[in-house]
Amino acid sequence: MAIPAWPPVPRPETAVARTLLLGWVFAQVAGATGTTDTVAAYNLTWKSTNFKTILEWQPKPINHVYTVQISTKSGDWKNKCFHITDTECDLTDEIVKDVNQTYLARVLSYPAGNVGSAGSAGEPLFVNSPEFTPYLDTNLGQPTIKSFEQVRTKLNVTVQDARTLVRINDTFLSLRDIFGKDLIYTLYYWRASSTGKKCSLSLELWYLWSSSLSSSWPYLYTSAERQEWGRAGRRTLH
Repeated sequence: MAIPAWPPVPRPETAVARTLLLGWVFAQVAGATGTTDTVAAYNLTWKSTNFKTILEWQPKPINHVYTVQISTKSGDWKNKCFHITDTECDLTDEIVKDVNQTYLARVLSYPAGNVGSAGSAGEPLFVNSPEFTPYLDTNLGQPTIKSFEQVRTKLNVTVQDARTLVRINDTFLSLRDIFGKDLIYTLYYWRASSTGKKCSLSLELWYLWSSSLSSSWPYLYTSAERQEWGRAGRRTLH
């Protein structure tokens, strides 16, 4: 008579291996379902003054982290600010390499604690920024009055060109070095008893003669602007 064949009893080490395998599978499934908490960035905004340039965005992360990438139109993506919980990234060191280039940045979202995971389509969520051309888009900070002197109705004013983080041969350039004659200053001046302001445009030095200037020191305020030649003529960029 044939002896009945009983199902083999699993060896203890095999059972443990199966348990570990099932645990790993469940962990992966749980991690995959957790990716739905990853949120794409929005409101990407360039904040730039005198070429000091920071990319900002929203929202504050809860269950995810961000990585920022930057590229020129013809270049490859370069990673910056890896796996951060901040909502800003300083990109100054990249854009000062060529302030005439047009740059594009993007913010990628990854699940916190599992930055190797991707979204359901196999890629992390990401959003592109608006294009940014430093020469045209950086804001110019308020210039500093280097010196001024008034003798009767004559006022001499000199404005100091601001230094930037743009470098050539390890030398930091000023706004004047970068913009040349495209950089102009506006000087506003008025007396304490006056309700109106007068202004004058110049490259960096004023010699003003005005019968309205009193013997007392006037109030002074300066602003910087840049101009660009175009087919419609010269236009002012604030």
